[in-house]
Amino acid sequence: MSLLKRLEKEREGQNKAGTEESPKQQSSLDPYRELKIKIHREVIATLDRELKDKKEQSLFKGKQYAQKVEELINLLVDRDAGNFPRAERQKITMEIMDEVVGFGPIEPLIRDPEVSEIMVNGPHQVFVERQGKLQKTEVAFRDEEHVLHIIDKIVSPLGRRIDESVPMVDARLPDGSRVNAIIPPLSLVGPVITIRKFSEDPLTIQDLIRFGTLTPQMAAFLEACVKGRLNIIISGGTGSGKTSTLNVLSSFIPESERIVTIEDAAELQLHQEHLITLESRPSNIEGKGAITIRDLVRNTLRMRPERIIVGEVRSGEALDMLQAMNTGHDGSLTTGHANSPRDMLSRLETMVMMAGMELPVRAIREQMASAFDLVVQQARFRDGSRKITHLTEVVGMEGDIITLQNIFLYTTEGLDKRGRVKGYFKATGIKPRFLEKLGAAGVHVPDDLFLN
Repeated sequence: MSLLKRLEKEREGQNKAGTEESPKQQSSLDPYRELKIKIHREVIATLDRELKDKKEQSLFKGKQYAQKVEELINLLVDRDAGNFPRAERQKITMEIMDEVVGFGPIEPLIRDPEVSEIMVNGPHQVFVERQGKLQKTEVAFRDEEHVLHIIDKIVSPLGRRIDESVPMVDARLPDGSRVNAIIPPLSLVGPVITIRKFSEDPLTIQDLIRFGTLTPQMAAFLEACVKGRLNIIISGGTGSGKTSTLNVLSSFIPESERIVTIEDAAELQLHQEHLITLESRPSNIEGKGAITIRDLVRNTLRMRPERIIVGEVRSGEALDMLQAMNTGHDGSLTTGHANSPRDMLSRLETMVMMAGMELPVRAIREQMASAFDLVVQQARFRDGSRKITHLTEVVGMEGDIITLQNIFLYTTEGLDKRGRVKGYFKATGIKPRFLEKLGAAGVHVPDDLFLN
């Protein structure tokens, strides 16, 4: 039985049990629901007919297409709702436009510059993140079939599919926003969509200073570390801002260097001229043809990269990344999920073991200690703010243990009256041992940067 048919049967059962909204309830929530469905169907039918006509195919591109759709909708709205107030007609037109050329009810949220993340938890519950805080919206879909239609609209142009045999998918919107979708039977609340929005204007280091993510001294130190070709890993929890920080640090790479970026879904926004962007690929319908991050890292070593940037290490690619860093590819950058610099190294150790190579633990740790120079630890606090809490040097080995030393720290002091996190950044007073390496690369870091 197909997924849509199964969902329809489930809804019929819910209707009998009285748990689903009746047509009367639905029409009271949206009095123009039936009118919008009728006009939407007419628009789709008209576009289908014209698309079959080769003479009209040139109109189905970019702005021309959107303009044609809007003209057609306005014509039908004037015909069927000409006596409605102008504001209502405009609202109906915009909602049908969003359905035809956009992504339905969530299209206004995608356009909203203040929204950084959109979370669709089934058809009747949509949350967004604004300024680091989650908020429930009034947005809703008609039913589960409506959500599935929007998911299909997102993944189909990318050659992806989602159904009972493949109930999870990662994709991205045309603007680069990252999308994850998961559907029944894995999701018990109905189809779920999570969209991490793509910023049209990438953040700069000045933006991070203004947001209170770090201090000007820490920013100057990080810029020196990137220009001095140190290997850096940005560590943090989900939503802590790792990708944004990686993007900002990548902007310090000189224009003359050849950069290769490797990601699951391309999010980084680098503006250097000599840039190659690689993206992994899932398997096809037959379960074949997958290209993993690890495959791409291996291939990148044959592309004469001067900088390798991996969006996130999650598995066996950590071993290939370490080997690259230890064989002359200095200045590499990546991110990983962990709650502290020490935890990040422990997780890297586990990832290397996942590569299937039976290496002794000490050998793995020695590779890690010689590969990485700096751990940038980032955290998201309860007030929605994001801070770089540690800039930690990877010093080397003492016995079987990797030694670390903190260069900068963020210390919390509770909450203020508005519920915002209070705290302060401070230099520990320790000068990193890699200053000599930076000096050899022609990058000078003033000593007073490390004063308390």
